[in-house]
Amino acid sequence: MPGPGSNRKPQEKPQDVKKTFVRVLSYMKPYRVHIVFMFAALLLQSVAGVAGTYFLKPLLNEGLLPFIGQTDPDLSPLVATLTKMAVIYAIGALGNFLCNRLLVTIGTGTLFAIRKDLFTKMEKLPLAYFDSHTHGELMSRYTTDTDTLREMVSNVIPNFVANAIQIVGVFAMMIILSPLLTLIVVAIFALMIFVVTFLGKRSARYFKEQQASLGRVNGYIEEMIGGQKVVKVFCHEDKANEEFGRINDGLAKAATNAMTFGSILMPIMGNLNYLLYAVTAMAGGAFAILGMTDVGTIAAYLQYTRNFGQPITQISQLFTAVMTGLAGAERIFKLIDEKPEVDEGLVTLANVEERTREDGTTDIVDTGEKRTGYWAWKAPASAYGDVIEQAIADGRVKAILDDDGHYYIPLRGDVRFKDVDFSYDGKKQVLNDVSLFAKPGQKIAFVGSTGAGKTTITNLINRFYDITDGTITYDGIPIKLIRKDDLRRSLAMVLQDTHLFTGTVEENIRYGKLDATHEEVVKAAKIANAHWFIEHLPEGYDTVLTRDGENLSQGQRQLIAIARAAVADPPVLILDEATSSIDTRTEALIEKGMDGLMEGRTVFVIAHRLSTVRNSNAIMVLEHGEIIERGDHEELLAQKGKYYQLYTGAFELS
Repeated sequence: MPGPGSNRKPQEKPQDVKKTFVRVLSYMKPYRVHIVFMFAALLLQSVAGVAGTYFLKPLLNEGLLPFIGQTDPDLSPLVATLTKMAVIYAIGALGNFLCNRLLVTIGTGTLFAIRKDLFTKMEKLPLAYFDSHTHGELMSRYTTDTDTLREMVSNVIPNFVANAIQIVGVFAMMIILSPLLTLIVVAIFALMIFVVTFLGKRSARYFKEQQASLGRVNGYIEEMIGGQKVVKVFCHEDKANEEFGRINDGLAKAATNAMTFGSILMPIMGNLNYLLYAVTAMAGGAFAILGMTDVGTIAAYLQYTRNFGQPITQISQLFTAVMTGLAGAERIFKLIDEKPEVDEGLVTLANVEERTREDGTTDIVDTGEKRTGYWAWKAPASAYGDVIEQAIADGRVKAILDDDGHYYIPLRGDVRFKDVDFSYDGKKQVLNDVSLFAKPGQKIAFVGSTGAGKTTITNLINRFYDITDGTITYDGIPIKLIRKDDLRRSLAMVLQDTHLFTGTVEENIRYGKLDATHEEVVKAAKIANAHWFIEHLPEGYDTVLTRDGENLSQGQRQLIAIARAAVADPPVLILDEATSSIDTRTEALIEKGMDGLMEGRTVFVIAHRLSTVRNSNAIMVLEHGEIIERGDHEELLAQKGKYYQLYTGAFELS
């Protein structure tokens, strides 16, 4: 039972490593000063380490060897050298502290900005994007991918630079101490570079596969956790295990390949480092015996040799971590770069009030944020003058043109479809030549089999999707001309699958109107007949709901969702199986309240219970994306068609 997108193949390699890395750096620009001081502290730390090692030469040559065997040695050279070493290492420790402290600020701030952009873009994506990507896959951007990116920014890159500085400093000191021994080191170092390059390329590809496989596993687990009850009801545990095993096996193979190439770097580089140290020791010992150098120089040089090999080994490991971080960053930026929901509309929703001019004519004034209870569509004449004038001429709208060049069209809730076609994927038609109208205050019901296109029609009214062909008008205005935020602000929707947020009951109801007063919340709850059970909750309206309202019954959650729509007080209501989770007795109670809520509003109802649509002004029977019957309850019964069969039980909805 794979989830959506679970079969997508991972990309074998990053599309553009350089571009991704530069983009990560762009998020660090606000911390330029911090970065300068951080690298200064890093340089101080690295230089102190390199300089401290050099003092092994005078420590042996001047502080120890000259006084071996003496009964009363002069310790002043030894003390002076040790003091200098202590000061240098103390400076290095200070640099290390400052570097780590600055890295906290840089790393936290960078990830804060990336998460902010990630979430902001997610809120602007069209609904179609979430239909084609699993929740677990999206969550992995915020968890796995950001964690690997944080590790790269906070630890990997600074350590990479620190080790690079150390290599340069150590190599310079090695040339100063013994150019001849350095030739040996360079030969073995060339072999190390070849190994790092060879394994690094393969490691990057497999880590990319690992990240993609991990996203699929997370998505499937999240889907199975949410649907665990369904899995058990239909006894699909074995099937779920089998599918998880397939996906998990893909992750295991990708992780094995990634970790194999990532883990063999260390032992290979470690052994090469030991070889380098041994060869250098033998050659240095021979040079000392021949009088070509001294013991102090050999001791310092051997320490530099060890210090030279360690950063190379660490860089080889850090290279893998960099590739992992960039793989995560690339996935994050891919989401950030997704095309946002297109909104070309300029018609907005405005609070207005009528005023009488001196000549006795009526004028409409935009009151801004002041709530008047009277709304109108505000359309710039410069952009839509021809459209509005044609609508006025056709008698479809009544509009007033103000002195600032804006048409004001009263918000009434007149919704019309004309010859509408729609397809989700551009291949299979979901709606075919659908035409319907809902006048202000009318209740329009949609019935039909699952997949007939009922919910699709309501999704098009909200512009969750855009139609393929035809027109949809709202108060005579094509909805594609209306700004989506304003369009949706004029609508309220109650879905079959309710979603409640973490917070109090009152906060969840107020989600329909963020500035609603407590009295308005209570009034909405009474309309939805939710007030009676809310009052009996432990803290009443202040009761905290968690995990999508798990401390409430399904019916109670549905009632709160209806109250949320009631407090929004919109001219158009969309009820998508709004009473499907409520028992018959509760349904009868809320229908009485809903009658008051629906008074004077345009209402679209989708229902499987035909008893809930009997009092509709018009009932549309859909089949395969087409309206096959329309009329009120009595008219459709008289036709003795599909609706008659559904109502009498001769045919059941699937």
